[in-house]
Amino acid sequence: MLAAVALLAGAALPVSARSQSMAQSPVQTRPPAVTLGAPVAVCPLETGFVSDNGGLTRARAAVRSGALRILAVGSSSIEGIGASKRELGFAPLLELGLESRMPGVDVTVFNRGIGGETARETADRLERELAAGRVDLVIWQLGTNDVLRDRLVEDVFADFHRGEAILQAADVDVLLIDPQRLPEETLNAAFRGRNPALGDMARRISEEGRRGGYAVLHRFDAMAGWSGLDRGGVGPDDLHLNDAGYACWAEVTAEGLAPRLL
Repeated sequence: MLAAVALLAGAALPVSARSQSMAQSPVQTRPPAVTLGAPVAVCPLETGFVSDNGGLTRARAAVRSGALRILAVGSSSIEGIGASKRELGFAPLLELGLESRMPGVDVTVFNRGIGGETARETADRLERELAAGRVDLVIWQLGTNDVLRDRLVEDVFADFHRGEAILQAADVDVLLIDPQRLPEETLNAAFRGRNPALGDMARRISEEGRRGGYAVLHRFDAMAGWSGLDRGGVGPDDLHLNDAGYACWAEVTAEGLAPRLL
């Protein structure tokens, strides 16, 4: 099913404060609404951007119980770098998007993104992150920095498999998020011509999802339809998402994930 959602400047959006620390107890009431500033766009939504690959069984059970706890790890796009406000990053907006699609389910997204990480650094800290508190689903965004740093594909997936072993031992579901797409017209020589390699990384992550039974969000493919967003959803540095990009990414994820959890 293909639809489109308007992201309108000045639209009032209630923002949850829960997607910050696993040490905090879930907040039961929402703070005052925050007003979106810049984004004026139409975000194409399609449930097919998420493949469940036979996974998400634990997350579905959590949804049936009325509470879903999600740990989001990865680099700057999980952390929210580029958003004009912390609450306009991916993790807080995903929390809202899932709750709006699953009435009566309390969703908590713990934002543990660290800008600049590759798969190696994320795998190194996964065990510590999981020890901080029980979660039902781990979102692992990976691949972009690995490509930009010219890491060997074999090394990237050796690190992924280290992390995979930790996730399996923790008995959690997994949603993999593949790399972002970069502006074709970028003037940054370090980014120019990188989309073919990023697309290859996305395909390899999709293969790993099918092999391991992990859900995958096909972000690289989704971003091909973002021409209607401000700067294609990417900020002036041609790397980090802007408010429109974060809003669309969160909506695409929630649109694809929620029906697979109900």
